[in-house]
Amino acid sequence: MNLNCIAIDDEPLALSHVCKFIQQTPFLNLAGQYASAVEALKAIHSHKIDLIYLDIQMPDLNGLELARIIGKGPESPRIIFTTAFEQFSLEGYKVDALDYLLKPFNYEEFLRTATKALSYYELINRTAVVQPEIASDQYLFLKVEYQWVRIALDDILYIEGLKDYVKVHLKSEDKGVLSLTSLKDLEEKLPSRRFMRVHRSFIVALDKITSMTKTSLQIGKKIITVGDQYKDAFNQFVGKWT
Repeated sequence: MNLNCIAIDDEPLALSHVCKFIQQTPFLNLAGQYASAVEALKAIHSHKIDLIYLDIQMPDLNGLELARIIGKGPESPRIIFTTAFEQFSLEGYKVDALDYLLKPFNYEEFLRTATKALSYYELINRTAVVQPEIASDQYLFLKVEYQWVRIALDDILYIEGLKDYVKVHLKSEDKGVLSLTSLKDLEEKLPSRRFMRVHRSFIVALDKITSMTKTSLQIGKKIITVGDQYKDAFNQFVGKWT
């Protein structure tokens, strides 16, 4: 397995140093090198990049800011920070960095982080399976940690967006189910005759609504406000229901 890497550092010698290490590592492919995070953004969004060796202190856009822009989604590249300042290590882990290299570092230290990245992607590939083709009006398959979990649509009460995750609230499970995906993705997969987006943070099962007004609805004990951009569609549903 090979990983596509890019290196970002505004110091030419430091950039050359990490690029040399990438090129001499058999399972790493150097897909690009950049003197600024701004220059790297286009490549990150237009190519399949698995791993970024990223300096933190840079002009215009620093490494931590770039990491926040990239996000923590399942398709986002993983980041290994390279910096001369140890105090940034905690900040690096706050943005879910895979690892951290303190300059100056040698090849042994670099290889440790590269091997960690390889192990991470090998685990993802081993545990990922093709989502089974099951009738869309019966089941939904969600990636939960490193496996696909089958959720019966009849069991879903509502789905809540939580930044990078969604939480599926179920009749059969008090704690619900967390999945690293987006409400938009689920909205496209769920049958519209059974589920409706009523808020930027909520999709509801229409047959689980116990009461409603033109501006809110209730499912069990949960009261959900209808967002302004969803009111027209929801009021059409209310009209049919009444």
